[in-house]
Amino acid sequence: MKHTLSGRISSGPSFLLRTELLDPQFAYEAEHLLPYYVKIERTLVAEYARMRLISPEQTRELDGLLAGATREVITGQQQANMSDIAFALERHVEAGLSAPVPTWHLDRSRNDLQACAQLMFGRGRLIGAAESLLEFQEAARQLAEATTDLPMPGYTHHQAAQIITPGFYLAALSEHVQHTLRRLLATYDGFDACPLGAGAMSGQELPWDRDRMASLLGFRRAQPNALMSVASRGWALEITAEFGVFGVALSRFATDLLAWGSSEYGFIDLPDELSGISSAMPQKKNFPILERIRGRSAHLSSFHIDVTLGQRNTPYSNTVEVSKEAGAHVYEAFEALRSTLLLFTEVLRHLTFRADRMAEVCEREFLGGFALANSLTLADEVPWRRAQVIAGRYIVAAVVAGRKPADGDPELLRAAAEAEGHVLRDPARTLGDAFDVGRALRRMKSSGSAHPDAVGAALRAQRDEHQRLVREWAARAATARATGEDGNGHASAP
Repeated sequence: MKHTLSGRISSGPSFLLRTELLDPQFAYEAEHLLPYYVKIERTLVAEYARMRLISPEQTRELDGLLAGATREVITGQQQANMSDIAFALERHVEAGLSAPVPTWHLDRSRNDLQACAQLMFGRGRLIGAAESLLEFQEAARQLAEATTDLPMPGYTHHQAAQIITPGFYLAALSEHVQHTLRRLLATYDGFDACPLGAGAMSGQELPWDRDRMASLLGFRRAQPNALMSVASRGWALEITAEFGVFGVALSRFATDLLAWGSSEYGFIDLPDELSGISSAMPQKKNFPILERIRGRSAHLSSFHIDVTLGQRNTPYSNTVEVSKEAGAHVYEAFEALRSTLLLFTEVLRHLTFRADRMAEVCEREFLGGFALANSLTLADEVPWRRAQVIAGRYIVAAVVAGRKPADGDPELLRAAAEAEGHVLRDPARTLGDAFDVGRALRRMKSSGSAHPDAVGAALRAQRDEHQRLVREWAARAATARATGEDGNGHASAP
C-alpha cells in the first residue's frame, strides 16, 4: 500500500529503523517535548487565523483538537505516523475535524517546529537549573556566615600555608556559583530568540508575523536569521559548556571536603544519615555522598563533549545528526546538574566543622612565616627576599629546638638574621605575634581577604547579588509560566 504521508516513498520505516531510531525518539519527545509542540501548533493556528486563511469556526475546532492531544492519544497513533511527533499531531487533528481544512499546515516545515520545541524545552530546564543553583548558593553563603571567625589551615600544594576560615573558603564557593548564574543568565538571554517561521531553512512564503509568534511563545524576539534558526543548536553547546566548567569547580570543592573529612584531617563531620560505613572495618565512618558528588560532576563535562562532537564536522543546515543525535543526552545533562546540586546542597545544610581539630593544626604549624618576613622588612629594613630566607631559617631552627610556633624565641631569630648578615635592633619586637593564631586573620587588611570583617563584607555583597539574581531569573520564569511552563523545565498542555 502506498504510504499516505508522502508521495516520494512507498512504505513506512522498517522494523529496524523504528525500534533502533524512531520509536525511542518518539517516546522521548512524547514525554518531554509534546506540550511544547502543542503550544507551537496552537500558535500557528492563531497565525493562520490572523492571515484569514482559516475561519473562526475552523480556528476553534483546530485549537480544541490540539488541546486534546495528550501523550496517551499521540502514543496510540505512533506506528501510523512514522513514529514522528509532528506527523502524529497532524493525523490526530485531521482525524477529528468535522471537515478538511485545506490551508492548515500550508507553508510549513517540521524543521523550525522541531528547533522551536527543543529550544523551549532547554529554556524551561535552564530556569529550573538556575533555581537549583540559587538554592545551593544560598546554602553555601549561610554556612559561610556562620563560620567567618573559625580559624582553620588553608593549603597550597597540599601543605598547610596560611590561616583562613571555613567562612572565607565557602565565600569562594558562593562567589563561584554567582559567577555561573550570571553567565547562564547571559546564555539564556542570548538564545531567547524564537526559531518559528524560519521554515525549512530559507524562510516562508506567507507573511507570518514572527514577532507575534515569538511573543505568544514567551520569547523576547524572533531569531533574525532563518538558517540559524534551524541549523544551530548552539544553546545546547553553551549550556552544557557552562555546566561542564561549573562541574570542574564543584569537583575541586568536593575534593577538599573529602580530604577534610578523612581521619588524617578530621575537620568536618556529617550526620549519620548522610554517612556510610565499611562492611569490614567497623571503626570507619565514610562520606560516600561526597564521592558521589565529585563523580557525578564529571558527567557534566562529558555531556558537553558529547554535544560538541555531535555537532562538529556537520554542514550548517538542518540535519538529524545535529537536531537529534547531538542532543541525545541534553536531558541527562540537566538531570546530572540537578542531582549533583541537590546532594551538595544537602551536604552544606548539615555540614559541621570541628573547631578543635582545625585549631590543633593551626597551632602546630608555623603558618606565620609570611607575617614574620613582612615584619623583618618593615621593622628592620631587611630586603624582602632576604627576609624570606631569615624567616625560613628561624622556622627550621625552632623546629630543631622543639619549639612550638607560639613559643617564640627572639635569640633564634637574632641568630638566623646574623647568619644572613643582618643585625636586628629588637628581635622580640620583630617576632611579635607573627605566629599567633588568633591574630593571623585580623592581620589581613586588603579587601577580599580572610579577615572576618572582609569576609562579612563580601558575604553582604553576595547577599545583595543573590537577591538581584533571584529577581532576574524570576522574571524569566514568569515569562515562561505565562506560556504554561512551570519554571522547572516542564510544560503543561494548554
